Amino acid sequence: MSNVSSIATTARRRVTVRTRDGVELAVREYGPRDADLTIVLLHGHCLHTESWTYVRDALLRRYECARVVCYDHRGHGDSAAASRRTYNLDQLGEDLRDVLDAVAPTGPVVLAGHSMGGMTALTYAARYPHQIGTRVIGVALIATAAAGIADTGFGRLLRNPALSVFQAAVRHAPGVMHHAKLMASKVFAPLIRTAEFGDRKVSPAVLALANAMHNQTPIVTMASFLSAFAAFDRTEALAVLSRIPTLVLCGSADLLTPPSHSVAMAAAVDYSDLVLLDGAGHSVILEQPRQVSEAIGRLLSRAGETCPSEGAQLELVA
Repeated sequence: MSNVSSIATTARRRVTVRTRDGVELAVREYGPRDADLTIVLLHGHCLHTESWTYVRDALLRRYECARVVCYDHRGHGDSAAASRRTYNLDQLGEDLRDVLDAVAPTGPVVLAGHSMGGMTALTYAARYPHQIGTRVIGVALIATAAAGIADTGFGRLLRNPALSVFQAAVRHAPGVMHHAKLMASKVFAPLIRTAEFGDRKVSPAVLALANAMHNQTPIVTMASFLSAFAAFDRTEALAVLSRIPTLVLCGSADLLTPPSHSVAMAAAVDYSDLVLLDGAGHSVILEQPRQVSEAIGRLLSRAGETCPSEGAQLELVA
């Protein structure tokens, strides 16, 4: 059974959720405790909750009556490390269940997942289809895929035989490999920037935030999830999402989860809203947060959950 310990009672509240297998997840809540609607933002691989900063703040300004919940996946950010055997999407789906049971046990929920966060939402939908349309009333799948990640774009690298060699090296010498990761991040910075941010000029502040999040992620966490991505297939969840309003969003220059993934998902979900943002890369929530926030706002309207603040605007600078 999961449990919660409160750390702060300000506008941003920190809580710790203990999962059913005993891992402590760092959770942050924003907005009124008694909100009618809870929006849960799920971050991507090697990131943490701060990747949602600009989108989160825009939503809070626009929807003062909603509560926004962000948390770090196991092995990421301020959440505890776990056995590398648990670094897979099925476990992340279970972690999402534990977080919802602990901090949003009642009331409607909208899930928004970026990259691995979108895969987490799809896994949850597949494992708990009875919650879709009852508890979960809307889902946003952002820069993600339901299957075939290793078939297109930079995802093809997941099929490279060198990957297993890299993972074995991490298991045997994680400290040495983590140091090598920090060095490599500097050498390959231009390539990483192209993969994540597409062909659009991005502010130095956004690049610094993204680089910091990557560098802080332990090498064991980074390496262990890669095998899960190569085998990931949750296409069965797409039919379940046809019960509720669903947003599928991707940048046109995303090299990690190319737009073909989003087009395929949208085609399999009845009445989905497909949004392709011109020039944006994989880190679309950092690149074009205003457009992402507006798209999530339309999702909330379709779900019948709108309470915008009077005069509030989704204008922001990133």
